[in-house]
Amino acid sequence: MGVRASPPVQNIKLMKKVIAYIKDCYNELIHKVSWPTWKELQNSAMVVFIASLIIAFIIYLMDISFSSVLKQFYKLF
Repeated sequence: MGVRASPPVQNIKLMKKVIAYIKDCYNELIHKVSWPTWKELQNSAMVVFIASLIIAFIIYLMDISFSSVLKQFYKLF
């Protein structure tokens, strides 16, 4: 059959794996990820803001046009 490890031994192995995972994540965030500069971040935020406004305006126009079409449609009946 085989030797079965007691729960404390299994918990220690699990904790070692969790600690190794956290260390690997930290190492990757510090040494491998290229973070944007403050200026790049501001430019990206402006692009997202303007795109959101444009999309919201388009949806607003679609809503108004469908609303007026449906009002005309229901006036017929």
